Amino acid sequence: MSTAGLTRLLCLLAVLTAVGLLPWLSGRDPALTVLRARSAEQEPTKEALDAVRQDLGLDAGPLSLLGSWASDLVRGDLGASWVSGTDVLPSVLAGLQVSLGLMGAAFGVALLLACALVAPVLVRGRRSAGAWGAMLAAVPEFLLATVALLVGGVWLGLLPTSGWQGPAYMVLPALALGVPGGGLLGRLVADALPAVLDERWVELWRGAGVGRGSISAAALKRVLPPLVPQFGMAAVGLTGGAVAVETVFAVPGIGRTALGAAKSQDLPLLQGSVLALLLLGLVAGAASALLRRRLLGPALRDAGLSLPPVRPVRTHPAVPLALFAVLAVTIGWGLLRDPYTVTTTARLAAPSWSHPLGTDGLGRDVLARLGHGAAPTVGTAAAVCLLSLVIALVLGFLPGVAAGAADIANALPPVIVGILVAAAAGPGTGGAAFAVALISWPPLAAHAAALVQEVRASSFLTAQRAIGAPPSWILTRHVLPSVAGPVARHALLRLPGIALALASLGFLGLGAQPPAPEWGLLLDESRAYVERAPWAALAPAVALALLAGLAVSGASYAQGRDTVVRRRKAATGSRTSVKEAPVGV
Repeated sequence: MSTAGLTRLLCLLAVLTAVGLLPWLSGRDPALTVLRARSAEQEPTKEALDAVRQDLGLDAGPLSLLGSWASDLVRGDLGASWVSGTDVLPSVLAGLQVSLGLMGAAFGVALLLACALVAPVLVRGRRSAGAWGAMLAAVPEFLLATVALLVGGVWLGLLPTSGWQGPAYMVLPALALGVPGGGLLGRLVADALPAVLDERWVELWRGAGVGRGSISAAALKRVLPPLVPQFGMAAVGLTGGAVAVETVFAVPGIGRTALGAAKSQDLPLLQGSVLALLLLGLVAGAASALLRRRLLGPALRDAGLSLPPVRPVRTHPAVPLALFAVLAVTIGWGLLRDPYTVTTTARLAAPSWSHPLGTDGLGRDVLARLGHGAAPTVGTAAAVCLLSLVIALVLGFLPGVAAGAADIANALPPVIVGILVAAAAGPGTGGAAFAVALISWPPLAAHAAALVQEVRASSFLTAQRAIGAPPSWILTRHVLPSVAGPVARHALLRLPGIALALASLGFLGLGAQPPAPEWGLLLDESRAYVERAPWAALAPAVALALLAGLAVSGASYAQGRDTVVRRRKAATGSRTSVKEAPVGV
C-alpha cells in the first residue's frame, strides 16, 4: 500500500474512533442529557441515571461500547436513538435523501452562475469576473438564506419559507447555497482562462478561421482538469453550508439532523449523520478525481500535459489600501465605544449620529460590537490561517502523507467538524478555531507539495547538489523561499473563507457564546428582527465582504508585483534562479 493510501486509512480510522468514543470525549454525563430529553420532570437521582446508563450500555466502558458500535456498523446497524428510541438508519437515510436533493439543486445553481461569470471572459475578454466571483463567494450562506426568506417568502409571498413538501420548497434554499458556490467556481475558471486564451494555439486557430465557439470549448477543456478537484471541494462545501440553510428554512436534511443530535447529545444519531456526511464527501472527492482523469486522458498517465498557469490580475495598490482603510477606521471607531451597554429605550434604533450603525435588539451599539468583534473574528481567522500555513509547509515535504490526510479532511466541512468538536468539548471560540484549523490546511498542503516537487526537480538544484551544496543550504536558501511565498499568498486568499467558517459556527451556536460580539454571532442575534432592523445584520455581513475583497486584492497585487519584477529581471538579462522561477499561486 502506498504512503497516501496508508495515511488515508489511518485518518479514516481515527475519525471513526473519535465518532465512536463521543460519549467519553464529551466530558459530560450523557445519561443526564438523555434523562432530561426523555422526561424533563423526572428528578436526576442516582438510580434514574444508573438505569439510563445501563439502558444505553454506558456502564460497559468505552472500549466495549466502541467495539459493539463498530460490529453493528459492519452489519449496517447504526443503533437506536438515545432520545426517541427509534432506529437511526431510517432517520439518516431520510435526511440524506433530502440533503442530496438540495445539494443537487444548489450545485445546478452554482454551475449556472459560474457560466454567467465566465461568459464575459470568453466572449469579450473581460477580466473582472474573478472579482465579482470573489464578492459572491464571500456572502455567508446563512445571511443569504435569511434575506431570501424575507424577500421571496415573506415580502413577495412567492415561495414557501419552511419545510420540505415539493420542488417549490427547494428554490430558496438552493439559491442561498448555490450563489456563493457559483461565485467561487466562476472566479476559479475566470482567473485561469486569460492565460489560456493568450497561448499560441489560440492565435493559430483564429488565423485558421476556427469559430469562437470551438475556441471557447477548447479553452474550457484546457482549463478545467486542474480545477475539477476544486469543484469536488465546492460540492463538499455545500454540505457544510446546508447545515445553516437547513436550519433557517427548517429543512429536514442530514445537516440539520446532525446539529439537532449534537445539541440534544443524541450520540447514535449524531454518529450516523457524521458517517453519512463523511461518505458523501469521500464519494464527491473520488468522483472529481475520476472526472479529472477522464478529462486529461492519456496526458495524465504520460505526464505530457502542461497545465496552464493562472495569470495574476493587475490590481492597483489603491484598492487594497482603500479597503484596509475602511475596515481599519470602522473597527477603530467601534473600539472606542462600549459594546455591552444595554439601552432598552433605544432598541432597534436606526443609524444616527449617536449610533452610526444603529442598535440591536437589546439597544447595544452595533458599531461598537462590530469593532470589538474584529479580534475574535479576524484575529482568530488570521491565527488559524497562519497555523494552516505552517502545517502546509511541513507536510509539503511529505506529499504522500499530505495527499492521504487531505482526502479525509476535505470530506468534512468546517460545520460538521465544529459539531463534533462542540459535542466533545462544548461550544466556544477555542473549539470553533480548532475545528476550522483541522480542515483548513489541505489545499495549502497540496499546493506546497506540488511546488516542492517542482523545485526539487529543477536543473538549478541539480547543479547545486553537484557542486556539493549541503541539504540545509538548499532547503533554507532555495526550496523554502520558492515555496513559502506562493503558499503564503494562497493562505491569504483562504483567510475570508476561514473567517466565514468561524462566522458560520457562531451563527449556529457552536462558536462564541453571548454576549461576545463575534461577527457570526451578531448575524445570528439579528436574524429574528432583520426585517425591522436590517442594519444590525448588514454591518457584520458587509465587514466580511470587505475582508474578502481586501484579501483577494492584496494577494493579487502582491502576485502581480512579483511577476513584474521577475519579467524585468529576465528582460535585463539577469540570471534567473529557482527563487525567481514563475511558480505561481
